[in-house]
Amino acid sequence: MTTETLPTAPLPPPRPGPDWLPEPGTYTAAPDRCVVELTARLGPLTTFRRRLTALDATLTVAHDSDDCALGLALAGRPLGGRQLTFASTSLTPTDEATRLHVPGDLALTGEPFPAVFGFRVVERTADRLLVLGTLRLPYRPLRRITGLTLPRTRPAARVRLLVAAEFTCPV
Repeated sequence: MTTETLPTAPLPPPRPGPDWLPEPGTYTAAPDRCVVELTARLGPLTTFRRRLTALDATLTVAHDSDDCALGLALAGRPLGGRQLTFASTSLTPTDEATRLHVPGDLALTGEPFPAVFGFRVVERTADRLLVLGTLRLPYRPLRRITGLTLPRTRPAARVRLLVAAEFTCPV
């Protein structure tokens, strides 16, 4: 009996960084590739809906998933010349990496308000991430802590922030 050793193909090197995000780097969303909408609701009725401008939308993908971060800076007429910011504390995948759970702090002028974005990953490639996310918050505590106020003629019990963004890595 003879033995023969066959050559084996080497495995590709392991991919650095989390496999549920694009390659490590700093990704930005161009203003024309980031849509943000502020909606106020009272029961089943929408009482206020306005678009906000994304001044800055940044996704930082690190080699360690604990160091990944998402940051948003928003402006618009409903904010009264102020800037609404969101800074994440972590990014974790859920539901087989088709959704991202992004807790963080939402701030306007007062103290930061703890908030959790739920993002659905629409498309993911090595250098691009397309997401759609919502953030739902009770209006009264949000107004008291951050100073976000809506017109008196627009009553609200809940506020929703909708974000659709395409994060790409600049060359």
